Amino acid sequence: MAEAVWIWTVAACVKALLIPAYRSTDFEVHRHWLALTSSVPLRSWYSDTSAPSCSLDYPPLFAYFQRALALPATALGLRPDGLLRLSSSSPASATLPVLLYLRLSVIATDLVLLLAAAHLTRRRIPLSRRRLILVLLLWSPALLIVDHIHFQYNGYLLGILLLSLSLLEEGKDLAGGLAFAVLICSKHLFLVAAPLYFVYLLRHYCRGGLWKASRRLLTMGAVVGAVFAASFGPFLYYGQMQQVFSRLFPFGRGLCHAYWAPNFWVFYIVLDKVLSFMLAKLGFHIPAPKASFTGGLVGNSSQFAVLPQVTPLITFLLVLLAMSPCLIKAFQKPQPKHLIRWVAYAFTCGFMFGWHVHEKASLHFTIPLAIISMNSLDDARHYFLLSIVSCYSMFPLLFESQEYPIKVLLLAIYAILMWIGFSSYFGVGAATGGSKTDDSSGSDRKQEFLGKNGLLYLLGLMGVELWGQLLHPYIFGSRFPFVPLMLISMYCAVGMMYSWAWQLRQIVKCT
Repeated sequence: MAEAVWIWTVAACVKALLIPAYRSTDFEVHRHWLALTSSVPLRSWYSDTSAPSCSLDYPPLFAYFQRALALPATALGLRPDGLLRLSSSSPASATLPVLLYLRLSVIATDLVLLLAAAHLTRRRIPLSRRRLILVLLLWSPALLIVDHIHFQYNGYLLGILLLSLSLLEEGKDLAGGLAFAVLICSKHLFLVAAPLYFVYLLRHYCRGGLWKASRRLLTMGAVVGAVFAASFGPFLYYGQMQQVFSRLFPFGRGLCHAYWAPNFWVFYIVLDKVLSFMLAKLGFHIPAPKASFTGGLVGNSSQFAVLPQVTPLITFLLVLLAMSPCLIKAFQKPQPKHLIRWVAYAFTCGFMFGWHVHEKASLHFTIPLAIISMNSLDDARHYFLLSIVSCYSMFPLLFESQEYPIKVLLLAIYAILMWIGFSSYFGVGAATGGSKTDDSSGSDRKQEFLGKNGLLYLLGLMGVELWGQLLHPYIFGSRFPFVPLMLISMYCAVGMMYSWAWQLRQIVKCT
């Protein structure tokens, strides 16, 4: 525990240095939620329209969490400074007390991630691997970018996920199911793993004879139902459930976000545009779609010119289909030792084929995969590439020039730490069948760990960045501003598709 505290403290110091950094509109959204939950009656939380761009669209447990965060602010007298003022303003206009309070609240709630990581690594991971895995979890540059610069509370939520996985690995299925229910009542995007949790707990916890299995099923249902009742019950009482669900599932936002998440739909969009261009050149009349995927807007960008239209139902079925090998494995032989890999794969399926996926959702599977990254050399290689691609895909979140050195430095330091840690633990011999004390040179070690294809792919990332930062502005000036973002999405999507296929292969091989 002491080493986990030390690693978390170092990370907290870095996070404190990032307090003055850029903050997105999410900063004002969360500030507004604090004001909303502390000054508006509960029955009006999901119907309030005082700031339409900041409407509450997280499940009720997160709203209660925001209400709890507002209590110390009231005690500290921060209401006059605007923290709890019910209005929408620019995040850049926040006063220093408001900025400090919100930034420090994210750092403080990261203690949940610390406790979960320490609990998870204490039993299952030998001391020789524990330090590096704690570094991978607590020093994740993607998490630093999203939470402590862009501004969100993913560390707190991912801590609940890791706690749930830890409890399930220890055989405490009831407590693990309860923790997962708390998680999805805090952020509904974690629902992607619900089918896997259901199958696993049904087969692992609700086993035995008919009477014992029925009793356990009712017990699990009562525990999970109690969490949902505490979360949604008040809004059901006030007749607000329809309004709550319309906020949680706004399918009108379109298939893709303004900046495409690097997933399967990137290739679908590009193929549609290529076919549209080619058919138009051949003389076919191709009507322009009503909403363009390259408009840079968050609107209903779901229309295709040539390929079949995609609906939320189609994406839901694709996610389930992609997840089915994992569900079959969990049904046939529910083993706790494979659970982290299965859950990470389930979240990967949701990221690759889901509706209106944000690039930030890659945290849902990169963080769990960090835990098993030292199970084998192949796992280490995979995590090394995936974590770099995931973090790089989030670079467009920080588009101001003063944050550019920060995001590059965070990723570079993390990559170096991974390189040193994985190389020292596995060495060249682990890849060739020899001992870990192989006397190969550093260049051989580098090539053996990454492989030629991996090394070329990472060099390609540098080429994409060089184009976006230097060549595109030099050649095109301010024209075609969406092209560099498209290139980042497309190139990172290649790495993400590889990761999905690699994980699928590991799922199939699980015994």
